[in-house]
Amino acid sequence: MTEQKATNVHWHHGQVSREDRNKLLGHKGATLWFTGLSGSGKSTVAVALENALTARGALCYRLDGDNIRLGINKNLGFSAADRTENIRRVGEVAKLFVDVGVIALSSFISPYRADRQIARETHEKDGLPFIEVFVDVPLAEAEKRDPKGLYKKARAGEIKNFTGIDDPYEAPENAEIHLRTDQLTLEQEVEVLLKELEKRGIIPTK
Repeated sequence: MTEQKATNVHWHHGQVSREDRNKLLGHKGATLWFTGLSGSGKSTVAVALENALTARGALCYRLDGDNIRLGINKNLGFSAADRTENIRRVGEVAKLFVDVGVIALSSFISPYRADRQIARETHEKDGLPFIEVFVDVPLAEAEKRDPKGLYKKARAGEIKNFTGIDDPYEAPENAEIHLRTDQLTLEQEVEVLLKELEKRGIIPTK
């Protein structure tokens, strides 16, 4: 648990409720937390889903691993402690989006179950939807894709603490959605995600 260092601080409630914001937008907020190996297809499916949701009039925003590390988390590396703090911060940011009524699409390797559980609890303690999406692909396939050339560098010893090579990836045990990106088309993956959002009442049924 992260230590609360600031003292004499209190949560201030406004007069506009979450329900008011949901009514304004015409849908509810939720976090879809895409987790998987580098090269599994997390960002690809999140981009496709963002396009599909936007076409349906749903307000959404992608929180992408690289993008976040270029900004709010640029002071963090890839040690276990820094990975934990990276995911903690992202969980808090995603929660704010969801409270506003936005559908947050968070694409992070987030290799440790305990860190993902903290992100989940951050949402669920305030009654906010958190949907874990395991973007699953065999390591051999991820290495074959290697869109950023990172596996090649990791195998050559040029990158340390690389998930799947010299750092572990703890696969979800009870993810709400399990996408096998080596077996599904991108269109099929997006359809699975949209149907889940409809079923949960996050977006209206088409």
